[in-house]
Amino acid sequence: MTPPSDGRVRDPELVRLGDRLKKTRDYLNMSQQFVSDSTGIPRSAISDIERGERRVDSLELKKLARLYRQPVAYFLAEEQNADAGEYALAGLPRALAQLTDGDAKTVLEFAEYLTLRRAAEREEQDTDDGDTTR
Repeated sequence: MTPPSDGRVRDPELVRLGDRLKKTRDYLNMSQQFVSDSTGIPRSAISDIERGERRVDSLELKKLARLYRQPVAYFLAEEQNADAGEYALAGLPRALAQLTDGDAKTVLEFAEYLTLRRAAEREEQDTDDGDTTR
């Protein structure tokens, strides 16, 4: 980690946040310009945020999280190797507590459906990958 060009020491929390934002953007194969165009945050600010040289305000973080389809809590997590999936599901128990028994059953059935659909997609992909007559 290199210090900012003006000699200031970067805040480790800003560096961690910037690193997580950059890794997510890279994983999604988005350019800084695309993120800028999509969020209204200047491209130079995106760069500074990712380097940990600029603070991100709450509205900017919310825009970035929405674009990256991740919960804000994931980007703010203190653990170095935070798992985005854990944060996405963290609010589920609270949401389920508000449902009727019938609604909770429907949510469970939908989760089972998604699991089966994913397995079918994998099976179809495996079949397509193994089919050499196409």
